[in-house]
Amino acid sequence: MLDTEQLEDLSEHFPTINESGGGTLLKSEIQAALKVVGIDIPGYQLRDILGRFGDVNQLSFDQFTSLYEELYEAKTEETKRWKKRIGSVAGAYQVQGIAEHGADEIVHTIRVEEEVAFSNWINSNLSADEDLRRHLPVKPEGGDLYKKVQDGLIINKLINLAIPETIDERAINKKNLNTYTKLENLTLSLMSAQAIGCNIVNIDADDLSKGKPHLVLGLLWQIIRIGLFNQIDLVHVPGLFRLLHEGETLDDLRRLSPEEILIRWVNYHLEKAGVDRRLTNFTSDITDSVIYTHLLHQIAPQGAGVTLAPLHVHDNRQRANAMLSEAEKVECREFVTANDVVSGNYKLNLAFVANLFNKHPNLPEPGADEIVEIEAIEETREEKTYRNWMNSLGVDPYVNYLYSDLQNGLVIFQLYESIRPGIVNWKRVVKRFRKLQSMMDQIQNCNYAIELGKQLRFSLVGIQGKDMYDGNPTLTLALVWQLMRAYTLTVLAQCTQSGDSLATDKEIIIWVNEKLRSAGKTSQIKSFQDPAISDARIVIDLIDAIKPGTINYDIVRSNGGAAGHFENAKYALTSGRKIGAKIYALPEDIVEVKPKMVMTVFACLMARDYMPNMKVENGNGN
Repeated sequence: MLDTEQLEDLSEHFPTINESGGGTLLKSEIQAALKVVGIDIPGYQLRDILGRFGDVNQLSFDQFTSLYEELYEAKTEETKRWKKRIGSVAGAYQVQGIAEHGADEIVHTIRVEEEVAFSNWINSNLSADEDLRRHLPVKPEGGDLYKKVQDGLIINKLINLAIPETIDERAINKKNLNTYTKLENLTLSLMSAQAIGCNIVNIDADDLSKGKPHLVLGLLWQIIRIGLFNQIDLVHVPGLFRLLHEGETLDDLRRLSPEEILIRWVNYHLEKAGVDRRLTNFTSDITDSVIYTHLLHQIAPQGAGVTLAPLHVHDNRQRANAMLSEAEKVECREFVTANDVVSGNYKLNLAFVANLFNKHPNLPEPGADEIVEIEAIEETREEKTYRNWMNSLGVDPYVNYLYSDLQNGLVIFQLYESIRPGIVNWKRVVKRFRKLQSMMDQIQNCNYAIELGKQLRFSLVGIQGKDMYDGNPTLTLALVWQLMRAYTLTVLAQCTQSGDSLATDKEIIIWVNEKLRSAGKTSQIKSFQDPAISDARIVIDLIDAIKPGTINYDIVRSNGGAAGHFENAKYALTSGRKIGAKIYALPEDIVEVKPKMVMTVFACLMARDYMPNMKVENGNGN
C-alpha cells in the first residue's frame, strides 16, 4: 500500500488524486506518477503492462495502486536476487553493479556488521531530531538503511553531526518531498561531504537515490570517521600533550595521524594501569578483549562501576561480550559487537576506540607549571580548507597535517594530475625512499614538483624543493593555493568547453556582473576584495540568478551586522552546494572578504552555471 507521504506527493503533482486515496490518472501520467512513488520503469515495459487495462485513457486510483504494488513486489524480488549471500565471507553478501564502458559486471562485497554499526550510530545520535521522526529508527537489517538515506535528510544531518554547521538547515528540503527535491538534498549532501574532506569521486546523487549499498556505506564511513577524528586535537583535549615521547615537541604531535594518536592514547593508559601489553593495531591486538578491558577500567569515571571481571572469562567471544557490558556502563557500546572484536574488524574497532577517546579521554589538562602553546599549533582555516580539498580528491595517503604530509611530494604530484592528467612523468618520481638517502629522494621529488608548477606558470619565485621538504608554512601555502586555484579554473574550463584556456579573474568578474544584470539583480562587484561581498547578498543573488527559486529571500538578512552577515554567508554557501557547485570556502571567508576563497566561490558558481541542469525537474522525468 502507498504510505501517507507518497499520497501527499501524488496529490501535489497530480490534482486529480486526493490525499485520502481517490481519483484518477491519465494513462500518459502513469510513468511520471510511478516515478514520484519510487518506481522507475522504462516506457516500453510500461506500455506492455498497461495493455492489460484495455483501450482506456485513464486509470482509477485503485488500479494505479494495484499496479504499484505489483511493480514494487517485482522490484523487491529482483533486489533479493541481486544480493547473493556468500559463505566465504561471514556476515557479508555480494551486490552486482554494472561497470562503465561495457566491461563485465563488478561485484561488491557488503559487510553486514557495517550496516548494523552505522544504523545504530544514526539512531543513537539523531534520535531526538524532529525532522527525522519518519526515518528513525533505522532497522539494521533488510536494507532499511539504503531506503532511509534516499531523500538526503539523514546524510545532511550526519554531516552536521560530524562538523557542526557545515550545512545551513534552512536550505534543506524537509517537507512534501518529491523526486526532484530529494535529489537536491542528495546533491547538497555530496557537495557538503566533499567540503569537509570526503572523497566523492564516482558518486552522484542518483547513486544515493537508488541506495547503492557499497557507495552509501563508503560515504557514511567517511562522514562518521571525520566526525570521530574531528576532536582529537589539543584544542579540544589540551591534555593530549601527555602522549608525547621524550624529546618530542607539539609539532611532532601534529605530524601523527589520528590512528597513531589513538594507539598512543591506549598505550598511555595501559602503562598507567601497570599492564605490560601494548597496542600496535586495531585488528589482531584487540581480538581477546584484554587491552579493551584494561583501557575501560582505566578511563571510566569514578562511580561508573567498571570492573576487570571480563579478564576471568576464558572464551574470546564471551569475554568480548563481557567487555562490551562494561563499555555500556560508560555509554560507549558503539560500533562493535562481540563478533567484530573477535574477528578484528579494522574500521569498527577504530571507531570504537575513537568514540571512547571522545567521551572519556582522561588526560589531565596542563598544570600551572606546564605551558602548552595551543594557539601556536592550531590548524588555521586556510590550512583546513586546503587539506579538505586534497582529501576530497582521494589523494593517497590521506592528508592529516599539511606540511609533513606534503614534504615527500607524492600528494602534490596527484594534485597536478587532477589539474592536468599526464603532466607528471612518473619515471622521475621516487615512490619508495631509500633508508640512508630518504631525505635526498624526497627533496628530489619536491624539486620536480616546483618544476611542474613553473610549467603551469605558477608564481614560484624564491621557492625551492627544500622549502617544501622543510615544511616552510608560507612557501608551502603559496604553492598549495596556486594548485587549488588551477584546479578550480580547470573545472570551470571543462564546464565551458574551453579546453586549456583558463578564465582570468577579470573574466569571472565580468561573468558575475552580467549574470546578475541579466536576472534583474541590482547587485554588482568590482573585485574579489569588494567590501560589498561581506554580507553575502551578492553570492545569494548570483545563486538565484543561476537557478531561480533556490533562494528563500524571507530568511536573508539585510541589516544584521556581523552575525547577520555570517548567517547570510552560511545560507549562501549551503545554497550553492545545493545546486551542485563544488564550494570549499567557509562562511568566514565571505564575511571577511578573503579574496582567494571568494574567487573560488564565484568560479565554482560560474562552472555550475555551465553544467546541464539535473535530469529530473519537478518530479517529472523523461
